[in-house]
Amino acid sequence: MTDKEFDVTPWDVEGNVDYKKLIEKFGTERLTEDLKKRIYRNADERNLYIDRDFVFSHRDMDKILEDYEDGDDFFLYTGVGPSGPMHIGHIISFKMTKWFQENFDVNVYIQFPDDEKFWTRDRSYDEVEKYAKDNLKDVAAVGFDPDKTFVFKNTEYIGNMYKAATKLAKKVNNSVVSAVFGFDSSTNIGLNFYPALQMLPTFFEDKRCLIPAGIDQDPYWRIQRDIAPKLNRKKAAQIHNKLVPALTGPEGKMSSSKPKDAIMLSDSPDEVREKVMQRAYSGGQVTKEEHREKGADLSVDVAYQWLKNLFLEDKSRVEKIAKEYSSGEMLTGEVKQILVDELNRFLKEHQKRKEERGGELVEQMMYEGSLAQEMWNNKVEL
Repeated sequence: MTDKEFDVTPWDVEGNVDYKKLIEKFGTERLTEDLKKRIYRNADERNLYIDRDFVFSHRDMDKILEDYEDGDDFFLYTGVGPSGPMHIGHIISFKMTKWFQENFDVNVYIQFPDDEKFWTRDRSYDEVEKYAKDNLKDVAAVGFDPDKTFVFKNTEYIGNMYKAATKLAKKVNNSVVSAVFGFDSSTNIGLNFYPALQMLPTFFEDKRCLIPAGIDQDPYWRIQRDIAPKLNRKKAAQIHNKLVPALTGPEGKMSSSKPKDAIMLSDSPDEVREKVMQRAYSGGQVTKEEHREKGADLSVDVAYQWLKNLFLEDKSRVEKIAKEYSSGEMLTGEVKQILVDELNRFLKEHQKRKEERGGELVEQMMYEGSLAQEMWNNKVEL
């Protein structure tokens, strides 16, 4: 496979991604077994995504651990653009962020770039606000510590950020953002300024920042890592997960713009079953007879990959499914049914938390919690 056969940017993913080549292309580092053990030693708990190599790449994760082991903690930063309903793919980085917060007892900052979505999408501010309101409850349902988490919308918190953002903006010229983000003469001037707002939360504390995110988001932080030393601040570290594929195949990634090919966080049990059974790409054979003879190709089977990487904690169960499905003993419909059950169990719990406590937790993380009050009472300084 050549690099031309897949393309990964912060906005789009095309082709079947070769993650080994992507590490080389982006210049990140593989998450080695030694580094995994070191994470677990400090966290005193294992993590499914790390165990299964779904979280596979990093920048300066070793330095995060060095700081922590020396008695200096770090902080976490993530976010989501409110351009539509959230799906399973969105929630992975938030679950990873929550795991780090729980096991390292650190602050989390979650940015809602409502301005960027207004500039980049054909949406009115009313539409962006509608999605933000719902997305905020989905994020709250993940279960962050409300006293150690600050969630903010750019258009609302801009007064506390603007002075510091102007200092960042002065450090970055148009040729740099054009090269990194692909901006050209048709790009609106809002987007030319936006990278400063995107980078600013990495400086909310005078500590090292860790960003759990999909590998496609890595380009956002290259500028930050270039200018941080000029500000006498630490470069942001990242830990990257692979991309959750759409139901229809291993190429590309799940998108809210194609809801039939995605599992939305609001989907009902019947919708989940219909989508998985009818649309999940199968590595099985065309006929039952051929499947019994040849078995399934696990590397392209979406149901199996989702089960292995995202849902099944029991390794022996994964190995049993892999053995029986690849040999032809287990049929595609059986594997898909297991995924339907796991998805509906997860969504039932998520939707219940969102409905029962989502609004309350959003208020705490945006305004009332200890960290939120501290952030509103102080301007961001550089």
